[in-house]
Amino acid sequence: MAVYLDHAATTPILEDIAKEIYQAMLDCNGNPSSTHQYGRLSRTKIESARAEIAHILGASTGEIFFTSCATEANNMILNRAPIDLGVARIISSPLEHHCILHTLERLEHEQGIEVVLLDVNHEGRVNIESLEELLPSNKKTLVSLMHVNNELGNVLDLERVAALCNEGAAYFHTDAAQGVGKFAYNLETLGAHFLTASGHKFHAPKGIGFMYMRHDAQLKPWLTGGAQERNIRSGTENLHGIIGIHKAMMQAYDHLDDRVTHLQQIKSHLKKELRDRFDDIMFNGTENSQSPHILSVSFPPSAKNDMLDMLLDMDGILVSGGSACSSGSVKASHVLEAIGSPSDRKTIRFSFSHVTQMDEINKTVQALENILLG
Repeated sequence: MAVYLDHAATTPILEDIAKEIYQAMLDCNGNPSSTHQYGRLSRTKIESARAEIAHILGASTGEIFFTSCATEANNMILNRAPIDLGVARIISSPLEHHCILHTLERLEHEQGIEVVLLDVNHEGRVNIESLEELLPSNKKTLVSLMHVNNELGNVLDLERVAALCNEGAAYFHTDAAQGVGKFAYNLETLGAHFLTASGHKFHAPKGIGFMYMRHDAQLKPWLTGGAQERNIRSGTENLHGIIGIHKAMMQAYDHLDDRVTHLQQIKSHLKKELRDRFDDIMFNGTENSQSPHILSVSFPPSAKNDMLDMLLDMDGILVSGGSACSSGSVKASHVLEAIGSPSDRKTIRFSFSHVTQMDEINKTVQALENILLG
């Protein structure tokens, strides 16, 4: 069986979650908008899921809206904020996911929204001091910064950024696709206005996510039609996806401490083995503020660099050369370019979940030895 170390791209659906979804497919076939008993059963499932997810995140039930994924939710927030909240300036960073950066580029060119990208250093640390200087402003501002970088694993100081935004009368949005399921949140006290997540990043099915929208930062619908999700996101709800993300969230936060400890052990072991066995190994990202589930490794120049991820794949080791959304492109990762990663080195992103086993790490290191030193 292959060794799967690309959990930042997507995680497998756990067996018990898949079974619950399958059973719901047999038992819950009513449209949640229907008033008959089948519809009411489906509606109850959705609202129970919403209430539990809100409780886990320290939010109100009315502040959680289901979407297809974080990309959809991010697009809604960025596109509606200028219209509904009067936002004229958006501050972000060059390390964001393409669903943020491409949307910002379009807003700048088509609507004249001022876009400011904060500087980052060679570790990928976002210049928060610069953000402090930019706030407050006479322009209504939205700050959009991801919680955990999907390529480097860097973790943003959410509390500090949220405090700066609130002091500067700016709205704050964080893409938490890589954070939810690995970090605890208390949105009631954090002070963020928006947070987004995708279920498939923590063992729920693909095609389901959610958006947190604070009660005092209400947006109008991006998708219109049937007035679902309290008229915020039209379209018949993905009932079975919602059931899956509900169960995945419950499992993630019921076992959060144990899972994080396991991830830390896995990551530490891989770092030690790589340091011990290879010369000139470098680890991308900040040293002291990293998620335990992502390790970005820079390998020294080698004739095999261009094909390293493919050679690992042939050995049954599944990894990523960057983010999954850009893995099919010949263009270098925009994140690695932003931090000045040398073009003659090869970066591999190893990413884990609680199902990753230590023997899989050992197999990976052995495969790397065979390829690079054999």
